[in-house]
Amino acid sequence: MLIFRLISTAFCGLSLLACGQSSGPNVSSVVPSDTTASAPAANAAPTHQIGLVMKTLTNPFFIEMEKGARKAEKDLGVTLIVKTAAQETSIEQQIQLVNDLIEAKVAAIVIAPGDSQRLVPTLKKAADAGIKIVNIDNRLDPETLKQSGMGVVPFVSVDNDAGAYKAGRFLAESVTKPTQAAILEGIRSADNARQRMEGAKRALLENKSIQVVASETANWKIDEAYAVSKTLFKQHPGVQLLFAANDMMALGAVKYLLESGKAQVRVVGYDALPEALAEIRSGHLTATVDQQAAEQGYQGVALAVRLLQGKEVPAVTMIDTRLVTTHTLQ
Repeated sequence: MLIFRLISTAFCGLSLLACGQSSGPNVSSVVPSDTTASAPAANAAPTHQIGLVMKTLTNPFFIEMEKGARKAEKDLGVTLIVKTAAQETSIEQQIQLVNDLIEAKVAAIVIAPGDSQRLVPTLKKAADAGIKIVNIDNRLDPETLKQSGMGVVPFVSVDNDAGAYKAGRFLAESVTKPTQAAILEGIRSADNARQRMEGAKRALLENKSIQVVASETANWKIDEAYAVSKTLFKQHPGVQLLFAANDMMALGAVKYLLESGKAQVRVVGYDALPEALAEIRSGHLTATVDQQAAEQGYQGVALAVRLLQGKEVPAVTMIDTRLVTTHTLQ
């Protein structure tokens, strides 16, 4: 069974499957301007080195993000230097990766930060060195940026609150009698984790029959979600609904639920990983949210190129989320 193969490989470096890049995502920005950088002339040598700093490559979401960034590298004629931390919780390593790129004198850094505040000082150091900064996926804290003197950093992502709300509403819509629900959160110092928790919780509690009895962090990790789920369901055996703030945690929870004979618990995730889509088809996962990781990577590099060209860029570029269910996969 796919879920059992996935959990075993995740402990030593996940073996990944790839899904194709979206062919026509809906992208909106706060500035109504073209966000596509000018392509170089045919056979022109790459003109800029751009660093891409991601949280990890043990989550297939970031594999897809890199694919989108690599496509932008090819389309726009730049050289991409990809740096990733060992885990999504490896914030100090991410900080060192940014320092390495400063030493390498890259022209721009596109970063999906693991923490919304702790990366700001080293990114300010990069900006002071003349390096252009673009923030993707998880938003850097605006107040921390302001206090550092950086000002506005262009941001590419999705409305995580709205995406999680869609998933939570789908989970809650058929509930008509008293039902307990729980939430598996991401890293609590990450803005996207907070937004997903809040969006899902709001949707669940709009149904007066639902009580959210637990909200615990599993730090985005499949193995940690398995362990947290084991404790959570011992403390709250009546939980029938579970929102996980990413698919890795959803898959860890599903593994525990199948092993413990609780297959009736409805679980939704977030990311639309190929493994999660397979579990939706098998009936083990109820839904997930597609946040178009490849497009986030592509747009991040495209905005960096525009900054290097001296062009205006949107402060915020939002990519649509899509709820994925058994029905939408048919």
